[in-house]
Amino acid sequence: MKKSLLLASLIAAMALAACGKKEEQAAAAASEAASEVASAAVEAASALVEAASAVASDAAPAASDAASAASN
Repeated sequence: MKKSLLLASLIAAMALAACGKKEEQAAAAASEAASEVASAAVEAASALVEAASAVASDAAPAASDAASAASN
């Protein structure tokens, strides 16, 4: 009985120790993935800002021309 209890305790301790290592590796992988996603989001947002700026600078003269044509 004592040997089986000792063996069960040893197996449980090994399982808990292994679980802790996997969580740290998983957390590091998740952190790295989140960093990559954030970097991609920043790049996408930057591209959208540039595109919106280009559209706005192209639209301003067109709006001005349309306004002057409407007043004539």
